[in-house]
Order: sequence, then structure tokens, then C-alpha cells
Amino acid sequence: MNRTVRHATLLASALLIALVTGCGGSDDTSTATNPSQDTAPPTNRVSIPPAVRANLGITFATVERRRIQDTLRVPGRFEYLPTATREYRAMLPGQIELLVEQFQPVTFGTPLYRIDSPAWRDIQKDIAEAESTITQLRAILLSHEDLFIAHMLQEENLLENIVIWSERVAKLEALREAGGGSMRELTLARSALAESQSKMAELKEMASKHEVQQDQNRASLEAAMAHRELTLEAAASLAGLDPDDLLITDSTIPSAPPAWLTMTTIEVRAMAPGIVDAIDLTNGTWAELGDNVLSTVQPERVRFHAFGLQSDLGVLKDGLAATIVPPTPTAAGNAIPMDQTMQGTLLLGPSGNAEDRTIDLFVTPEELADWARPGVSAQLEIVTDESSVLELAIPLAAVQRDGLFPIIFRRAPDNPNEAIRMEADLGMDDDRWVEVLSGLGEGDQVVLDGGFQLMLATSGSIQKGGHFHADGTYHEGEH
Repeated sequence: MNRTVRHATLLASALLIALVTGCGGSDDTSTATNPSQDTAPPTNRVSIPPAVRANLGITFATVERRRIQDTLRVPGRFEYLPTATREYRAMLPGQIELLVEQFQPVTFGTPLYRIDSPAWRDIQKDIAEAESTITQLRAILLSHEDLFIAHMLQEENLLENIVIWSERVAKLEALREAGGGSMRELTLARSALAESQSKMAELKEMASKHEVQQDQNRASLEAAMAHRELTLEAAASLAGLDPDDLLITDSTIPSAPPAWLTMTTIEVRAMAPGIVDAIDLTNGTWAELGDNVLSTVQPERVRFHAFGLQSDLGVLKDGLAATIVPPTPTAAGNAIPMDQTMQGTLLLGPSGNAEDRTIDLFVTPEELADWARPGVSAQLEIVTDESSVLELAIPLAAVQRDGLFPIIFRRAPDNPNEAIRMEADLGMDDDRWVEVLSGLGEGDQVVLDGGFQLMLATSGSIQKGGHFHADGTYHEGEH
């Protein structure tokens, strides 16, 4: 026997006891032997003072206008958006040291874990070799500059000698043509001029070779600098830092090495705010390249994933207004109040499920309620025609059955501590709300939770009227 049936049985028993013993529990022979005593007029009202409402968990729902006929209702659940989860994988093989706990909130830049990797030392060695190559090539280029200056000076001297000997040869040749001069001097002068010209040719050839070598050294220097920059960028990417951060030195220490040389481990930091959702490795574990160490999520980045029938594809389309409602149509106990809904716009999935004959429906809430969490079930209300007529409606859970008759309890407009039992005049429903054809107006209140107990207490005695005691027992008539 479940809890509801037990409660109903107790109430029915209390009703029978109340009918026999009366409100005060005293002998009622005086009323039986006094036929002249006034009796209360027939009524369908039940007294529900605050103590009784609290004892029975009575709550109320307000009559409102809804599009019952043009509302589809489908089940679903909340899930994270694909972009809500971020995985932090081992970028190098190495030993892991965790710095956070599961479900710990993190902000941008929060240290998550450290990895001690031999491969990181290989990268440091590569950077160091690139730095050494750059230093050597710069020194060679500087020495070539000095050699170039020496060549320039030698060229100037040789040019002067060539000019002098050229003039000397020209004069001696002119004298010879005039019948004078010494043939020996002319021969010596021509020999000296030829020697200077030969040295100039050798010097130019040597200068050309030096220029080619200098161009090669410049190209090697540029390649070495590019290699260093790329290696630094790769190291910065692995460390989650800016390349300039790896070049920072401690200004308080003379000739301090740069940061890339002093980093013995890589500290991985959070790239976005969120909470630590899962930790896949433990402290001291050796992680291989690509192993997932931990994952973070952004709890506010969720959507509702519902499953509509393919037979409704004629009215389902992107852009329809949709409402996400709590899974339980009640307001009692610890249940989510039924008015805590979320609005959004419908988005149809690109494919359907042939086995279930369903299609995926997605809604991202415009404003997230506190109860919206991944894995929580709920329902999706989709209005297929915004231009249709609004009908008066009440929650279907407010309707009780007394035999074949639907019964509702309207909160008395003239006395909030009384409920009026009514036979409901109902129309169509959407499995959660039902159309009210008569007897209620917009803004009226009906009993939602606790209606079943009221129905049991008043069943078969509608015209007698009555009231509840604070302990939940029911008594016909007035006090």
C-alpha cells in the first residue's frame, strides 16, 4: 500500500469517526433527542483554515488562458552544449601532479595540473642550440664586416698603384715614340702595372667569395632565428604562455637565465571559467601524449533536448516559441514549482530516429532557472499556432475523479479559508493543462495539491458541508 492510499484510508477513517463521535468527541445523544435543534443548510463548501492547509499540504493553482488545442507537449532532458565542456589533455608525455579537486570552481588562469616531461627538456635543448647558433653566426658576420673593410683599403691602395703605373707606362711609351727613354724602365713599369692589376683581380675574386659566404651566413642566421621563434612559440603553446613570457628574466639577479631555461615542469592553467567536472588521472600517474587529464564545464551553458514524434513534423518548424516546464505538475513538498518555466526558441535536429520514429528538438533557454541541470528531465511545450484562441485552463492534476465525475475545488472568492467542491465542466487537454468550459473565471484559484484528500473527505456527502481539523481529520457540519 503506497503512501497516498494510506493517507486516504486514514482520512476516510477519520471521517467515519467524526460522523460517529462528532467534532468534540462527546456523546451526541443530546442532539439526537432534540429535534428542534437548528441544522446547517446544505452546502458544498469545505473549511480549510491555514493549519489544515499546512497539515494536508494544500496548494493552489490560478486559472489562466492557454492555447490547449495548439500546444504540443514532448518529454526531454537537459544537456550541456557541445561548447560547454573543455578537456585538458597531456600535451607531452610525463608525470602528472593535480592542483585542483573535482567540482572545484575555477576561473581563467587557475592552475589545474603540472606535468614533468623529459620531452620538455628536449625542447629546452633545442632552444638553447638555436640560441648558440645565432650567437656564432652573428660573430662570423661581424668578422666578415672587418674583413670587408680590410678589402676596401687594399682595393684603394691597388687602385692608386694601378693609376700611378698606368701614367708611368703612358709617359715612357710617349718617350719611346719620340726616340728617347729607356726600354728597361718601360718594361719594369709595365711589369709593375700588370702585377697590380693581377692583385686587384685576386682581391675582387676574394671579395666576391666573401660576399657569397656572408650572404650564406645571413641566410643561416635568419633560419636560426626563425627556428628559435618557432620553437619558442611551440614551447609557449605547450606551457600555455605567451612567447614573450618565456624570455622574461629575473631582474634582481645579474645575468639571470630566461624563463624557458628555468622551467623544470609545465603548469597547465584553465583557459575558461567553470567547474572541474571529471578527473581522469591521479597524482603521480604517467600520462601519454593525448591522455585526458581532467575536464571542466560551464554549468550555465546547457540546452534542453526533447524528442518529438515524426508524425508532428507537419506543424514542427524552427523558430516556434517553446516553454520548458518542470517535470512534476505540482507545488507541494520539495517539488519544483510548476510556474518556474523557461522560454526559448525551437530548433529541429538535422536527422531523426527511424527506430523510435522521433526527431530531436533543441531549445536553449533565454534565462536559465536554478533547477536546470544536465540529466534533469522535464517537458517541452511548443505552441504551433500563435494566432489561435486562448482558452481558460487549469492544471490537469487539480482534477479529481469521484466515480465517473470530474471534481475540482475552487477557492471561495469571498473566503480564502474555504474551498467549494464543483463538478468540473472540462474540454480538451494536453496531458498537463485542461480546458475549463464553465464555472471558473480567469484569476480564480483551484486546489492543486491536497485535492485528492478533499475529494475523499467530501465524497458522497457534498450537501452536508463540513470542515477539517488542524490534525487533518474531517467533520461534517459547522463547529
